[in-house]
Amino acid sequence: MSKPIVAIVGRPNVGKSTLFNGLAGENISIVKDTPGVTRDRIYADVTWLDYHFTLIDTGGIEPDSSDVILAQMREQARIAIDTADVIVFLTDVRQGLVDADSKVADMLRRSRKPVLLVVNKVDSFEKFMPDVYEFYNLGIGDPIPVSAASRLGIGDMLDEVVKHFPRRDAEEEEDERPKIAIVGKPNVGKSSIINRLIGENRVIVSDIAGTTRDAIDTNVRHDGKEYVFIDTAGLRRKSRIKEELERYSIIRTVTAVERADVVVLVIDALEGVTEQDAKIAGIAHERGKGMIIAVNKWDAIEKNDKTIYEYTSRIRTTLSYMPYAELMFISAVTGQRLPKLFDRIDMVIQNQNLRVSTGVLNEIMTEAVALQQPPSDKGKRLKLYYITQVAVKPPTFVIFVNDKELMHFSYTRYLENKIREAFGFKGTSLKFLIRERGEKS
Repeated sequence: MSKPIVAIVGRPNVGKSTLFNGLAGENISIVKDTPGVTRDRIYADVTWLDYHFTLIDTGGIEPDSSDVILAQMREQARIAIDTADVIVFLTDVRQGLVDADSKVADMLRRSRKPVLLVVNKVDSFEKFMPDVYEFYNLGIGDPIPVSAASRLGIGDMLDEVVKHFPRRDAEEEEDERPKIAIVGKPNVGKSSIINRLIGENRVIVSDIAGTTRDAIDTNVRHDGKEYVFIDTAGLRRKSRIKEELERYSIIRTVTAVERADVVVLVIDALEGVTEQDAKIAGIAHERGKGMIIAVNKWDAIEKNDKTIYEYTSRIRTTLSYMPYAELMFISAVTGQRLPKLFDRIDMVIQNQNLRVSTGVLNEIMTEAVALQQPPSDKGKRLKLYYITQVAVKPPTFVIFVNDKELMHFSYTRYLENKIREAFGFKGTSLKFLIRERGEKS
């Protein structure tokens, strides 16, 4: 089940990043008093009570004219409307109600999405409550007073947020169709791949980067089996500001990856693997999704007997943190190797759900320890007592040891390699939890 998405929308300098960092529990976004300085990571996994959700800071910049401010605000609101389950509309009690707030409130009201009107910078309820009442004029519900900087009213706000999370009915729970997110930079051929798979132009394709704005779900039937492909979009290139374009495409990627079982990262063969590709792949890696890297436009590359090996080496080096990812060289134009994509997807899903018996795991661990002694520090040596698998999607293992401080990541990687040698687990990350005896899981 995918986690709900909560998006923070608001004018520049109303405190979106401060609220975001406070909820995420760490300084993820850069915060300064200058409007539009948020340039860093814009999503985080948040837990409140028994609820888990993905929080998105839609950011915002300070353009020169008020008309452009409004255009940016509208674009933010559209992103939030399209992708979020709940929208937190943040305003500033000290600046008061302004025209841009009213215009965006009109859009949000028509969205039919749950919108929480949150009034920030209320450092004293006694002093500022009369000013908070002014925000009733927006007509989108009761304003919730908070101070992101002082952590006032945050609990009450989150209580309201989680009330609006969608309930998964039985019918949705039973949807067993594999969900595949097609991700990548704009104009690498994501929509063309889906069109080729379904044999019709269902998704708009153009040479202009980012012509797909909405994330589109497409049902594809292959060999009697149904798949749901999620085409993650760029957006219409209204803004000339590169950071904002990247921000919006990342928001789309996060929301699509959250819903997917398998992620297909599409790389442009003509351009090669880039830093932005690594960022996008990292989103899927962190969430433990199945991973396939598809190098598109392979038909346009001049090849010799070394080309494929050189490409493979470059990709593996740039994406060194995910050596398990499956790699394919395809062409959406000619259809080269595209039918094999389904076989890879099926294999990755099977590996994501693979369970290994505790007895077999402990045999592998015992043999691994005999071959390579565990590390020691100041005369104390790491002892490994027991290993068991506790979850799938991704396969998750708990290792019980005498002292988890001695469990160096390189030895965990060594054990992972031994498990992969035995069972493959191609296309999926493996997660390891280190526990000491007597410690609760």
